[in-house]
Amino acid sequence: MIVSALLTSVGINLGLSVLFSALYSVLRKQPGNLKVYAPRLIAEGQSRQRGHFNIEDLLPSAGWVRKAWQLSEEDLYNSAGLDGVVFNRIFIFSLRVFAVAAIIGLFILLPVNFLGNQLREIDFSDLPNKSLDFFSISNVQDGSNWLWCHFSAAYLITGVACYLLYAEYKYISEKRITYFRVSKPQPHHFTILVRDIPVHGGRSLSETVETFFMEYHPSDYLSNTVVWRTSKLQGLITDAENLYRRLTHLKSRPRSLQNQSRSGFLGLFGKNVDLVGHYSKKLEDLEQNVRLQQSDVSSRGKEVPAAFVSFKSRYGAAKALYIRQSIDPTEWVTEQAPEPHDVYWPFFSTSFTQRWIFKLVILGASILLILLFLLVVAFVQGLTYLEQLEALLPFLREILKIAVVSQIVTGYLPSLILHLVAALVPPIMKLFSAMQGYIARSEIEKSACNKMLIFTICLLFFANVLSGTVTSLLAILLDPKSIPSKLAVAVPAQASFFIAYVVTSWTSLSWELNRTIPLIGDLMRRVCSRSNDDELQIPSIPYCSEIPRILLFGLLGFTYFLLAPLILPFIMVFFCIGYIIYRNQLLNVYQPKYDTGGRFWPIVHNSTIFALVLMQIISLGIFGLKKLPLASSLLLPLPVITLLFNDYCRRRFLPVFYDFSAETLIKKDREDLNDPSMGEFFDKLGTAYRDPALMPIRHLDSDDRSSPLLSSEV
Repeated sequence: MIVSALLTSVGINLGLSVLFSALYSVLRKQPGNLKVYAPRLIAEGQSRQRGHFNIEDLLPSAGWVRKAWQLSEEDLYNSAGLDGVVFNRIFIFSLRVFAVAAIIGLFILLPVNFLGNQLREIDFSDLPNKSLDFFSISNVQDGSNWLWCHFSAAYLITGVACYLLYAEYKYISEKRITYFRVSKPQPHHFTILVRDIPVHGGRSLSETVETFFMEYHPSDYLSNTVVWRTSKLQGLITDAENLYRRLTHLKSRPRSLQNQSRSGFLGLFGKNVDLVGHYSKKLEDLEQNVRLQQSDVSSRGKEVPAAFVSFKSRYGAAKALYIRQSIDPTEWVTEQAPEPHDVYWPFFSTSFTQRWIFKLVILGASILLILLFLLVVAFVQGLTYLEQLEALLPFLREILKIAVVSQIVTGYLPSLILHLVAALVPPIMKLFSAMQGYIARSEIEKSACNKMLIFTICLLFFANVLSGTVTSLLAILLDPKSIPSKLAVAVPAQASFFIAYVVTSWTSLSWELNRTIPLIGDLMRRVCSRSNDDELQIPSIPYCSEIPRILLFGLLGFTYFLLAPLILPFIMVFFCIGYIIYRNQLLNVYQPKYDTGGRFWPIVHNSTIFALVLMQIISLGIFGLKKLPLASSLLLPLPVITLLFNDYCRRRFLPVFYDFSAETLIKKDREDLNDPSMGEFFDKLGTAYRDPALMPIRHLDSDDRSSPLLSSEV
């Protein structure tokens, strides 16, 4: 890619980013759009729909930027939980480490690279038509002493990154312990899940569980809740809840607005129906069906060999969780119980064998997905080379000779296609994780996050670096000793593509800010549907897609820090934009459906260590190719030191993210001894993990507009 093509891409994406940001500042102030841009504020009663129009609402403003910037970490925790704080700390860490990297890269490494003469003699004329390779390490003369600047920079940035990683790991682990100490008693602190319970004839599952734990945990056992097969019921309950919310929303309007609507598509076709009466009748039918299904489940005893077992103390639950309960490790398998509202019920029926089979099936499906995506990457890589594109599509030859068209095709289109295709992957990964039998939505999200990270690194990075060919990847895997030298050749060659990819990501962040798809959907409902029964929908932030995307840019930043430091300012712009936009979204839009207590941070730490080691391995190959073997030899200890640092952090901090110490649990239990509300808490604990599908259903009076449709007798 030449400089002018890069500038074209920067201009397009910067213009789109500014346009989308200005458009957001206008759209968010329009009376009818508040539920799209601030749904959680409406739900929490902090903001209301305005019915009047003001001419100032049509003028762009930056007030939302200032508000997002001034948001304190305590406010962020209250809005998004500890996971939201961790998500924000990813941006803070990235901005700090790449600020140092950008100073070193732009003021030391970039001038050294450009003033080299390996590719061509220095010529400052006609700079827009220069290749970006002139700004990379490839332009430094072989054996030049200037390469020692790159050697020193590798040690310096590794030291800075490890120091900041340690500080963040320590800070977040301390936050996790602090928030646990000040938290009120929670059901999941006293409860574990027991799966693969052996069934004995003549005894119910609940009696089997009670007998077992009363025998082996007599002083700690409190109660148990058996899991039932309720997949069909869950769908009916969801339909009933959605219908009741719609009905309640209609009744909350003035009678003049409780209009009629046509029964056909989007309310445009069919005969007129009274919406209140129509929904009420439909709701009664659903309720009756739910009661029949609940009776059927109870009468047939559709139990799953699993139960939530509650204990009298946190320490008692921890003992039962971490001690193997049976001689046969496939029976009485224990897991940490999630929060009651975090439980994912559909896959509770999977047994130990079924979960193992599902893992094999998902492994095969993942391989097929990777192979399919490799074809897309190969096509995208073909767009970056006009010669290949002209050979493949000769009828485009004349069009591609136009300067602007060729710059857009090579500098903008490939990364745009890659962004669009990559956006289809996260839902597939979440489905794969759900099929593995995880019991909590948070665990599904965390598993999908790991899958997405592997997919992102393997496909978006390595597949592009190796030009999307399976043969290149196999060649490297079959000859591990050649990894540094082959990566040293392949990675710098794709620097211009990844610079364009980073620049294109500015627009995708602005797309996130504008919530274009929800806005279009809301406009279609308001324009096309005559029912006026729109309901408020509050999304949760998709960590499984957003965290891997951010970590990919960290990987690109570290990898190209020495090779092509020109990428660093564009990465800094990405992190600055993301920092503001996501703080705004966490405050106004997203509402957490669960809180893992910061368990996403170890994923961030491991990814950063991987990026550092990858940078160091590539540097070994680069110094070898540049005929500076002494630098390669002196760089060998650096990956070892980095991995030792990672091992220390794993031993020092990682246990805090999986369980709490006996000291912490016992201190918390002793505090509860003086709490008079613990008796009431234990009474409610017995039914906290009751399947929502089995809760008593109650049809409220038609004038009641605030009580829930489903209620539990707790």
